[in-house]
Amino acid sequence: MPDERMEHDEMGEVRVPAAALYGAQTQRAVENFPISGMRLGREFIRGLGLLKKASAVANARLGTLEPEIASAIGSAAKEVIAGRHDDQFVVDVFQTGSGTSTNMNANEVIAHLASAQSGREIHPNDHVNRSQSSNDVMPSALHVAAVEMLADQLAPGLLELEEGLRRKAQEFAGIVKIGRTHLQDAVPLYLGDEFGGYARQVETARERIRWAGLALLELPLGGTAVGTGLNAPREFGGVAAGLISNWTGHPFREAVNHFEAQAGREGVAMLAGALKTYAVALTKIANDLRMLASGPRCGIGEIRLPAVQPGSSIMPGKVNPVILESTLMVCAQVMGLETAVAWCCAGGQLELNAMLPLMAFDLLEMIRLLAAASRNLQERCIGGISVQQEAIARMTEQSYALATAPSPEIGHAAAAAIAQEAEQTGSSVRAVAQRRTGLSAERLNELLDLRRLAEGG
Repeated sequence: MPDERMEHDEMGEVRVPAAALYGAQTQRAVENFPISGMRLGREFIRGLGLLKKASAVANARLGTLEPEIASAIGSAAKEVIAGRHDDQFVVDVFQTGSGTSTNMNANEVIAHLASAQSGREIHPNDHVNRSQSSNDVMPSALHVAAVEMLADQLAPGLLELEEGLRRKAQEFAGIVKIGRTHLQDAVPLYLGDEFGGYARQVETARERIRWAGLALLELPLGGTAVGTGLNAPREFGGVAAGLISNWTGHPFREAVNHFEAQAGREGVAMLAGALKTYAVALTKIANDLRMLASGPRCGIGEIRLPAVQPGSSIMPGKVNPVILESTLMVCAQVMGLETAVAWCCAGGQLELNAMLPLMAFDLLEMIRLLAAASRNLQERCIGGISVQQEAIARMTEQSYALATAPSPEIGHAAAAAIAQEAEQTGSSVRAVAQRRTGLSAERLNELLDLRRLAEGG
């Protein structure tokens, strides 16, 4: 059997691997863009398959494609949707800015499959790409992929993490600890309130991302080359969007303005910004937990993280906060990807944004990374956190910040003098206050009641 076969396109002959389902235009792209080895992934390919199937059905309904051909295209597209031919999507992310090469990769694979299954010659452009352009297909595929990933991967991951942090907030509800501002001792609070704050950070991030994702429910499909809808029935975009909505369960709809939908990518930029904002929150949470667990004997040591692997190749018994460190690296990557997405979104000129493949790759990678990191953080770290109650009690009782409590009764200067003497002598605030204030032991105990202080009383 020969290793190659000859294919043709408008530029002439091209040698293609004999077993390939794609054709000449995909092969030219493979040869033209040997850049990174990075490919648009499973979710984007699924989005392309959904668009090609919906387009075939819409074209048949609107009388622009023979029902038999539309049926064959739809059957082939279903195989692409199911992931049976992902290895045939071989074009590098760094390619033509419109993503024409990836769109033609899909057209050629589906045409090849449909032709073999139907016994008819089905053309990548004339049939599979009917009523479409790469300029409306590629952003539409990005929208479909992102919306599905938000719902199927990221939202469950965030909810799992949020609920895990809330469970810890309840578990730690009665544990008073010293607060810290500027990394210095501050007044007491409940450890449960600290974890409740982390849960709320995740909850608000989840809401921001959900709201930002609504912008991607508009599909540019139907605008064809520049937004005018040339060579497509007027109803095409609405019919196709309705089909995709029915198949996915997400309320996709035709873009209100196709010129904006194809040339501008602000909805993508907004979603990327919301994802970055979650990475900012996750960075704060992970760094806090690392500090609270530092030690375990020569650091803060208020909590203990689950030990998941040895931490050192030279120091026996050392255990590091590896899950938190991996989370922080994900956050760093996401922040960098957001910068690339924003740059790509700003890179449109006139009727087209010519940075779409990289924009799509980076946005979907942001979603994928944050979803995986959120689940991993909950499953391998948050759920196993325990409290070091002796360390918490010792540090809380010794903190000079407790001098804040009697300040309203004895004055700020007198309270400051108590804190300074406690620091200089190594005594507790309670002991110094008993000597200096003249307050009864009963009243002093009321003022320095840790639970009252933690509740802001």
